[in-house]
Amino acid sequence: MKPLHSSIDLGAESDEDLKPSTAALEMRLAALRERCRDIAAELSESRAMALRLEEAALLLELERRQGAREIAEDVFRRALNEKQYEPAVRACEIVYRCEGDDALAALGQGVWLAVTFPIDPSLTLTMLGHIINDTPDDADGAAVAAATAAYVVDLRATAATRRDLEFFSARMLGDVARRHGGVESQSQFDEWATRLELHDPEKFLVRLGNVVDVLVQDDWWFDRERLRDELPVH
Repeated sequence: MKPLHSSIDLGAESDEDLKPSTAALEMRLAALRERCRDIAAELSESRAMALRLEEAALLLELERRQGAREIAEDVFRRALNEKQYEPAVRACEIVYRCEGDDALAALGQGVWLAVTFPIDPSLTLTMLGHIINDTPDDADGAAVAAATAAYVVDLRATAATRRDLEFFSARMLGDVARRHGGVESQSQFDEWATRLELHDPEKFLVRLGNVVDVLVQDDWWFDRERLRDELPVH
């Protein structure tokens, strides 16, 4: 793993994107459903799941959480059956964003899949970012998630995406360092990262596993050992 670095002076956050109107969302939803009906016979399973997740995301924007959740749960089951872990993670995120009683369990399982399997690293960073946002300032879980984000970028980012993802993961680390450790300089950051053992994947990945166990409790939706057996290297 490359040495951890973070820019401490990150500047202001970007302005919130303008949200589309309810009418615009309804039109997009209707158009999507009509398109899906028209091309249903031509769709591969992976494309069908992607379109269903797009529908669920629109329903979520319209605050129709039950409908979004039902679609996400269906896609999650189909994705696991097809051993397609990226749509399974996206489905977990939608269930998490529906804010039901099992939202944290959905987040934990999505993070486990996103870190375990070599999916799009930007999605893995999104899931780890949810852990950061849900973790109290004085807890180590956010630091562990941010270190994992940097590690995932180091392992998986392509030449085309590496620069942006490295910037994003460094920003995540900087935000967490300020929040958790009061870090305001690079030397303070280095001391903080060393104290929390954030340079050692063998240690922080175990701690991330502990965070995931706390989120999920006993509500696992799949057999982790069976899925681990499908990895080329254990």
